Amino acid sequence: MTKTRVLVVDDKENMLRLFEKILAEGYELATAGDGSRALALIANESFDVVVTDIRMPGAGGFEVLRAVKARSPSTEVVMMTGYGTVADAVQAMKVGAYDYLEKPFDPDAAAMVVSRAAERKGLKDEAATLRRELEGTYAFHNIVGKSAKMLEVYRLLEQAAGLDITVLLGGETGTGKELAARAIHYHSARKARRFVPVNCGALPSGLVESELFGHVKGSFTGAVGAKAGLFEEADGGSIFLDEVGELPLATQVKLNRALQEKEIRRVGSNDPTKIDVRVIAATHRDLRAEAAAGRFREDLFYRLHVFPVRMPPLRERAEDVPLLAAHFLEKHARAFRRDTSEFDPDALRVLTGCAWPGNVRELENAIERAVAVAKGPRIMREDLPAELSAPAGAAPPGSAFTSLPYRDAVDQVRERFSREYLVALMREFKGNVTKAAERAHVERETLHRLLKKHGVRGHNFRDDESS
Repeated sequence: MTKTRVLVVDDKENMLRLFEKILAEGYELATAGDGSRALALIANESFDVVVTDIRMPGAGGFEVLRAVKARSPSTEVVMMTGYGTVADAVQAMKVGAYDYLEKPFDPDAAAMVVSRAAERKGLKDEAATLRRELEGTYAFHNIVGKSAKMLEVYRLLEQAAGLDITVLLGGETGTGKELAARAIHYHSARKARRFVPVNCGALPSGLVESELFGHVKGSFTGAVGAKAGLFEEADGGSIFLDEVGELPLATQVKLNRALQEKEIRRVGSNDPTKIDVRVIAATHRDLRAEAAAGRFREDLFYRLHVFPVRMPPLRERAEDVPLLAAHFLEKHARAFRRDTSEFDPDALRVLTGCAWPGNVRELENAIERAVAVAKGPRIMREDLPAELSAPAGAAPPGSAFTSLPYRDAVDQVRERFSREYLVALMREFKGNVTKAAERAHVERETLHRLLKKHGVRGHNFRDDESS
């Protein structure tokens, strides 16, 4: 186990000897008899805790404190002070010191202060490590794709991360809106504070306001104590309001007021609480149309629609499917400890020929299942879900389909049918748009427009009708 490194700085030899006894076990101790020697050590070595006297000949404790924080902000500094300099120690705490010891002090008390300082340093290091891991996990490049539409998404997300403004992520279910929201947060100035995700559509209807804004004791039946809401939990950080279009109109009014005033009121209370929260909202609905139809507050729409980013559906970036498939294959093969490492060409043709109404999420689920059932190092066509090879226009079976709202289900079937019809048409005519347009009884320009809309590339079928 690595020992805690401590530097003790004091111009009194007896004080240095005292700390050698106090910190004899579990610590790696270095000492300096003056501030100048301490500055040299700090410049060349790393310490977990620095204990320094305030007043010494030459460089004093404040210079040591500034040097430590400049080189290693997470290192904790404990100030030692004699009679009459306590005010200086308190001032040092205001500018970054952890605590102070007033001479003469009890050795056990000194050991406790150093131990707590070391523990705090360890927690800060763990938090920093976690933050780096999160930044890596939610790096923009982990939103996989090299299509023109995704390159534009990356550009917008990077811009949004650098601006402390409200972001509205639009796009169909499964397009990666939460991943985008987390990427924005973990690359923003708020990354050290909390990211609080909220599924607005899943909040209990009678408790929506309590969940978002909190409540006071006795404000409703069951409110046996006060409770902070999710906005308070996110204070200083970011709150992600997923499917914000599902919020009841009454809650929309309060949300709009909270965003406008930058304060919330707990249910049952008239006392406002100031909040400093960055809002990232997401929806699969057209909120402008919902507002026009009276289903969404127009004032809230404009308050959310500050920096809109549309996450494109997978059918609009079909060229990203092989890249995504390879990414998910590697991810789940590693998770399942399988040696599965490639796709059979026939399986890859099935994947690239699908409309993917469930978008990236549906694709990942399909690859995860395939890795789980594959019998060798290669994913075969029969390892893929059977519905991926279903006839054009066939409805996806099971509750995953029937759980969708009617309009969304109809849209998905229509989109799947349209793309699969176009794929079959271009395969039959080996990429000849003129002949395909004649068969479809549409103008050639119209067919070009449809092919582009549904991500079908005619040239993919020119040489091999099965490709």
